[in-house]
Amino acid sequence: MRISTPFSEKLGLRLPVIQAPMAGGPSTQELVAAVSAAGGLGSFGFAYTQPEEMKRQVAWVRAKTERPLGINLFVADLPAAMDATAQRGALEAVAGYYAELGLPAPSPVSTPYAPDLEAQLTAVEALRPKVLTVHLGSLPAERVRKLKSLGIVVGGSATCVAEAQGLESLGFDFVIAQGGEAGGHRGTYLRDPADALTGTLALTRLVVRAVKVPVVAAGGIMDGAGIAAVLALGAQAAQLGTAFLACPESGAPDVHKDHLLKTSEDETRITEKFSGKPARGLANRFMKEMQGAPMLAFPAQNKVTSALRAASAKAGKPDFVSMWAGQAAPLARALPAAELIARLETETADAIRGVGRHLAP
Repeated sequence: MRISTPFSEKLGLRLPVIQAPMAGGPSTQELVAAVSAAGGLGSFGFAYTQPEEMKRQVAWVRAKTERPLGINLFVADLPAAMDATAQRGALEAVAGYYAELGLPAPSPVSTPYAPDLEAQLTAVEALRPKVLTVHLGSLPAERVRKLKSLGIVVGGSATCVAEAQGLESLGFDFVIAQGGEAGGHRGTYLRDPADALTGTLALTRLVVRAVKVPVVAAGGIMDGAGIAAVLALGAQAAQLGTAFLACPESGAPDVHKDHLLKTSEDETRITEKFSGKPARGLANRFMKEMQGAPMLAFPAQNKVTSALRAASAKAGKPDFVSMWAGQAAPLARALPAAELIARLETETADAIRGVGRHLAP
């Protein structure tokens, strides 16, 4: 049985599966190449990546495979520059952790807090990936039209129906329905993120009914049964992130992978304290102790915690690592990406056949 949808056919995929773009390290060039070569859509999370490095990594993948790839960017508004006085509370909140790891006291962070979005989009236009997706916001309709004129399929994340309908009205080719179970940063931008945690199954069905463009389901999908479920709801592809974190090609720190494979249900929670935006990950000491602590706006807070996260990962201590993961994390498997894609394909077909067996003649 070959599993395909009009959307996966349009992208040239053998399986309607997108490897979620995981910024900050997990979505390495090796992972993207392996997933794409195996028939899924390998995706770069380039939120914090400068344009020249974007070009270098894409060229590396294209030297390995001619299969399509995707790029994702964060499009949130950046805060104005903040002086040392304005940052004092956030720096003092993490200073003890820095000292615990033998790091110098944290210094005020300076602008730019993230790469220039316009320069990143210009790089995307030059690279012409098969897919560009955006997170934490949308793009102006004229920019969407320009990207599409270059042959780029443009998608955006939505955590509610209003965001999905807004993307459709701007000319986006598809919508990613990000359920509350999803690991990593919540894509919410039209509502309070705490009010936009509808589960993946409910959200997928609501969005499918609300828009005419293809819908990709994301959040808590770890195996073929999950893929089959969202296809049955009308999604034309499934986006999986946590499922690929434990792959050897993933750039997630070893301590992150180790804890992912040991976790049990209900061990994730949402925190803003690592980056300034709500994101779901495996609960650790930092998440618990930083509740109520002052922080900077996104992405300045990400720079405040950057050295802390890196040092904690290097020391093999999970306490201060942003171990992003979705609620179905216990289903993670430490398989090479190509083998995982093959398993997902078999499992999806088996799940579809299994449902068919319940039909009475």
